[in-house]
Amino acid sequence: MNTTAMKPFKTFLLPLLLLFTTLLAACGGGGGGSSPAAATYSVVYSANGSTGGAVPSGDTKAYAASSTATVLGNTGALVKTGYVFTGWNTAANGSGTAYAAGASLAVGSGSVTLYAAWVRQFTQVTTLAGTAGSGGSADGTGTAALFNGPSGVATGGTNLYVADSSSGTIRKLVIATGAVTTLAGSADGTGYVDGTGAAARFYLPNGITTDGTNLYVADSGNSTIRKVVIATGVVSTLAGTARSEGSTDGTGTAARFKNPGGVATDGTNLYVTDGGNSTIRKVVIATGVVTTLVGTAGSSGSTDDTGAAARFDSPKGITTDGTNLYVTDGGNSTIRKVVIATGVVTTLAGTAGSSGSTDGTGTGALFGYPQGITTDGSNLYVTDALNTIRKVVIATGVVTTLAGTAGSNGSADGTGAAARFYGPNGVTTDGTNLYVADTFNYTVRKLQ
Repeated sequence: MNTTAMKPFKTFLLPLLLLFTTLLAACGGGGGGSSPAAATYSVVYSANGSTGGAVPSGDTKAYAASSTATVLGNTGALVKTGYVFTGWNTAANGSGTAYAAGASLAVGSGSVTLYAAWVRQFTQVTTLAGTAGSGGSADGTGTAALFNGPSGVATGGTNLYVADSSSGTIRKLVIATGAVTTLAGSADGTGYVDGTGAAARFYLPNGITTDGTNLYVADSGNSTIRKVVIATGVVSTLAGTARSEGSTDGTGTAARFKNPGGVATDGTNLYVTDGGNSTIRKVVIATGVVTTLVGTAGSSGSTDDTGAAARFDSPKGITTDGTNLYVTDGGNSTIRKVVIATGVVTTLAGTAGSSGSTDGTGTGALFGYPQGITTDGSNLYVTDALNTIRKVVIATGVVTTLAGTAGSNGSADGTGAAARFYGPNGVTTDGTNLYVADTFNYTVRKLQ
């Protein structure tokens, strides 16, 4: 054999043999080696701020990629003070995908954490400011402050702004401390004056809302819409003419209202319940142009329809999620929905002509005389003149009573049905708590 001729071949072949051997070993080949374990993933449960109980411990499986897990229930009895457990979510803030017990969860290519989902109950009632049974206009902190028929309430996040109807003033309440001051108007005299701070005058201010810079007030007794600059207390009239009632659409003082009650804003427009006309009006903030969005002045009723063909009966409170308006139709004892873009009106809950306090779904629920209303985007919160605070799930129309007992007035702080109200009216939320103007108790209440 010519060994000289074989030398280049060996030089070429040897590295290939070494490479092949290395690869074979890495793959578990070559007689008896084992394949590497496939990646596995777990499903982890998070208590997400619970104040008691434990997360489920029943799922200890290792899941392969693209497999399916069955979601466990609240087997460890998780609880969170002031909240109700509603299931699980893939995001801690509830913005992910929701899962109920028994649902199938797709495990993709990574471990999954399911967070306990909590929803505020708003059943614990306390008094934030004012003293039940003591009407007045004194500024002060907590129970040292006095109100006289607080009607509307709005929040700018850290403060509440209260339309103190019978004193003809707009009050500021610091949520963290309960400190109350008078921002505009004077309890020494009601009337109609544009001015700054105590020089301004209101007559039975009712609904109130804010865009963060200004307050907008339904000055019911004057049949006008007023603007208050929060930073300075400067008061001006945006639309309507004092003591000149009517239903005319127009600009600024050329427009007419008749005892406007509630007001809400989407940042560009105001939406006003014109109670005496049984209509819903729109006011362009930048120009003061007023138009009638739905309903017909002088024609009350309960008809669901579009625009002027729809009917209301003394609508009171109003709120918006930016797409729809939600209205407490006091005279009909119903909650109405208005699509802003089209003017289509439907009844979300309650039955026209049937008052009561029954919890239920849609027309199966009954209201006494619904007053104030606010929304967190998913639910509506309604003050009922029967001395209760009600919750309406927007998607389903399910109505429940959060606090108070129908037909039982009082001022007791407490939880759920043990709490008492006396003519609750305006209501607002800062996303964490509800705040209620408890008119005949002369107080502002907090629900958490």
